[in-house]
Amino acid sequence: MAINSHGSPDAHYPSNADMGSTITQQGFKITTRKLPILKAAPIEQMTSKLGIAPPEMIFGDNSVSIEHIASGWLINFNTFDALNKVDKTGASMLQVAHSKEWQSSRQEKHQGITEVVKPFDWSYTTDYMGSLSPGNRSFTSTSSSIPVELLKRPDPILFFDEVMLYEDEMADNGITMLSCKIRVMPARLLLLCRFFMRLDNVLFRLRDTRLYVDFSTCQVIREYVAKEENYEVIRLVCMIDMHMKPRTNTEDVHRNLLKAEKMRWLK
Repeated sequence: MAINSHGSPDAHYPSNADMGSTITQQGFKITTRKLPILKAAPIEQMTSKLGIAPPEMIFGDNSVSIEHIASGWLINFNTFDALNKVDKTGASMLQVAHSKEWQSSRQEKHQGITEVVKPFDWSYTTDYMGSLSPGNRSFTSTSSSIPVELLKRPDPILFFDEVMLYEDEMADNGITMLSCKIRVMPARLLLLCRFFMRLDNVLFRLRDTRLYVDFSTCQVIREYVAKEENYEVIRLVCMIDMHMKPRTNTEDVHRNLLKAEKMRWLK
């Protein structure tokens, strides 16, 4: 689902001219769409539907989709559905505990910390793994792994794109973001949907969904990994300057986070 930037209550999608970039490879159609940050009216619509305040930078019209043309099977990665997976109950007190820890790490009480402790997950952490179209064949649990060695081959890249879905600087206390990267080779494709969070002096968190498609067999493998680690541990390993507060190379962080959860599915 997407909400357009024109604010019309009946027009929920961008115009045909804004439908993005598309490549078709061996019966699979891959489409990416990148448009500007939402304006005030569609943000209000999204807020009403989500039931929580959205992140500071929300790219509500952006998306990545993969479709098997012959069968109609389609999976889509979009902003609304990702945010709809954020905890809205406030039941998870882990985030609140982290915000208190962050507050105590400052010499002076930060006035903005009251904005962090909200009755929903203010980090916008999501375990979003994509949205299947209604009626599509779902994934089932599998022991099959994504064939990393095949992906290491120097195959030509026919298509590559990176799509930002949302981003928030957590009241200048870190960063949280969700984005998708996709690369299409002649025989296969790989999509990475990554949630990344850095709460300064407290925590790093990563939620990765990888989707692998083999064009010749039509095999689709989805892998989900959740990781997190104490900020100080990662700072020492990656030699992060605490005063500069960089965005941080997410791959460096990824290699050093503790693996909390890993799951695989096969279509």
